[in-house]
Amino acid sequence: MANVNTKKGVIGILTGGGDVPGLNPAIRAVTIRALREGYQVIGIRRGWGGAVGIVRDEKADNSENYTILSEEIVNRAGRTGGTFLHTSRTNPSNVKKGDVPAHLRDAYNADKNDLTGEVLKNLDFLGIDYMIPIGGDDTLSFGVKLYTKGVKVVAIPKTMDNDVPGTDYCIGFSTCVSRTIELANRLRTTAGSHERFLVLEVFGRYAGFTAMLPTMAGAANRCVIPEHKFDMEHLTELLIYDRNRNPSKYSVVIVSEGAMPEGGEMMFEGASTDAFGHAKLGGIGDLVSARLKDLSAKYNSGKTINVVNQRLGYLVRGGDPDAIDSIVPMAYGNLALDLILNGIHGRLVVLKNGRYDNVPLNVVTSSKKTVNIDKYYNIDRLRPRFESFEMRPLFIMTSD
Repeated sequence: MANVNTKKGVIGILTGGGDVPGLNPAIRAVTIRALREGYQVIGIRRGWGGAVGIVRDEKADNSENYTILSEEIVNRAGRTGGTFLHTSRTNPSNVKKGDVPAHLRDAYNADKNDLTGEVLKNLDFLGIDYMIPIGGDDTLSFGVKLYTKGVKVVAIPKTMDNDVPGTDYCIGFSTCVSRTIELANRLRTTAGSHERFLVLEVFGRYAGFTAMLPTMAGAANRCVIPEHKFDMEHLTELLIYDRNRNPSKYSVVIVSEGAMPEGGEMMFEGASTDAFGHAKLGGIGDLVSARLKDLSAKYNSGKTINVVNQRLGYLVRGGDPDAIDSIVPMAYGNLALDLILNGIHGRLVVLKNGRYDNVPLNVVTSSKKTVNIDKYYNIDRLRPRFESFEMRPLFIMTSD
């Protein structure tokens, strides 16, 4: 199905990067509103990977690369987690030789290949008038590139780390925080029964919001985040202080995957990187757990304290969306359609200070969003700073 002519045009939509609850509600919101306004909606499968893989032949089977969306399709998935369009971390500007689609390998056989031109041709082949990518800064950065090439792009921010610049809120963050609090509360019964430290490793490569908010909500005594290198002995001393004050004799620390001890660097599972140059993080929770156990006797009258060590990982991004990740995606999808109906593009739909808005798309590539440690993190106490909440946004520290 190519070059489809409808009353108003064709909208393409895709989801890229990690899955989070709230993606399917966003796809549903875009599709239902667009269909009722007279547009056709094409769902690109597997993020930018599907946009790369399309075979520009009307007789070709492109069902693995895109699908025509209907109300029936999006309603079926609209209240569930994950993304029924699937996802990838494909960066069309940087495709490894082995990942180039078979029909393009004669033309692209370098170790790294820029297939941006193919994506542009493929979107034209589908007759797409507007493109709505839903993703984090990596996925959206290619959306920025397409916009500079003339594609009409309206983007929706998604990342459980909540680190897309320009917005206070990204789809997936609330469910992540909710799940982290829930799992911490489950695991504390084991930590308390055995009088141990509880170490919880959570996602958060460069930004510590996923560790800060649960800690502020009472899920942990302390947290260590990527924005501040921490002293391991000081953390041990603080956690023993917390443990001694707890009638059940345990204490809890949440560790961002990108956190670094003084004198150390980020910890990676291996040397390989994705198409955006990111190695897979992992292992800082194990390191913190081992060091806590080794150092504990020094601050606990010579007695070693054992550790419950748990990487929460995908548990906090799986399952159904919570209330916020059901409502915000619905609003974001309709905001995107409002812009399209008014002929506006090159924008990112956002939440700022509790109100829906939109900002220039290039904010995604022009800045970084991390925790302001001077305002919100007590580096001496290794925990969020508690001060006045008056006029702060819903999630306190997530405003630029």
